[in-house]
Amino acid sequence: MKTIHTQTNSVSSNGMISGTPSGMPVIELTKLTKKYGEHIAVDRLDLNIAKGEIFGLLGPNGAGKTTTILMMLGLTEPTDGQAKICGHDPAREALQVKRKVGYLPDDVGFYEDRTALDNLVYTARLNGLPQSESTERAFSLLERTGLAASAGKKVGAFSRGMRQRLGLADVLIKNPEVIILDEPTLGIDPEGVRELLELISSLSRDEGLTVLLSSHHLHQVQQICDRVGLFVKGRLIAAGDIPSLSKALNEDGLIQIEVGTAHWTDQLVHRLSELEGVQTISRNNEILTVVCDRDLTPKIAEIVIGEEAELTYLRRKEYGLDDIYHRYFEREG
Repeated sequence: MKTIHTQTNSVSSNGMISGTPSGMPVIELTKLTKKYGEHIAVDRLDLNIAKGEIFGLLGPNGAGKTTTILMMLGLTEPTDGQAKICGHDPAREALQVKRKVGYLPDDVGFYEDRTALDNLVYTARLNGLPQSESTERAFSLLERTGLAASAGKKVGAFSRGMRQRLGLADVLIKNPEVIILDEPTLGIDPEGVRELLELISSLSRDEGLTVLLSSHHLHQVQQICDRVGLFVKGRLIAAGDIPSLSKALNEDGLIQIEVGTAHWTDQLVHRLSELEGVQTISRNNEILTVVCDRDLTPKIAEIVIGEEAELTYLRRKEYGLDDIYHRYFEREG
């Protein structure tokens, strides 16, 4: 996971971890709320996203992710609270926001009987670019997204993955400062997903783009995002980088170290149990899990090697995004 800025992590009054990026935020959401009758789709959402950051908004279908995006784009008005995108309020300055933000929905609409190049040039012209610049930029983006060889091919013959890459080129044609991607990998094969995620990451890194990526695919988000926000029933229940969220879940402060060897002996297990700081030891086949009140990884390795046992595996266990998501989800449940 790339690192492009410093950030501070704090615990709010409701116990939520908040990794706040340094510098002026490009996206500011303050108590953002959307109600449909008695149903609360988005509930007092507070979130800041910095320039050049890739932020993953995670949650199941119906959690309120798309509603949040629609309010950010000025396509629906908030019931309460405020959004600021590049300094503009989308509820009052929708055109200014649209000039600075590119939006890729989960299913992009194109003129199916026109070529990829025609579609991009048309979008560029709608955004006020002159003809020569439109064509030049369209070719450049088709090259960047790996579609140069298909520039003259009608979009109706494109695969799902090719359409999403063309969609990414389409949102970039107007040189946005922010791109918002709503489930961009939906329906794409694994290789297509890998290529698209690499492309998004390189665009953020090379061009300083701020990216908000909405998804329910945890592994994909963990691959490229600097921070993630966990969205459940309209509420942001946690936000931060993976290490911060993992640390917050480890409330007792204990560390789990997994040790593997093909030659476990009672003597070796006894010596490990006598280490100062070891709380418990459990064994599952060839893997021993040592629970400690401090990081004893070097000492554990020293004892195993000293006993002339073959050390095959040694890892300090940490929560991955899947563990984090389900633990926070269980808390809310």
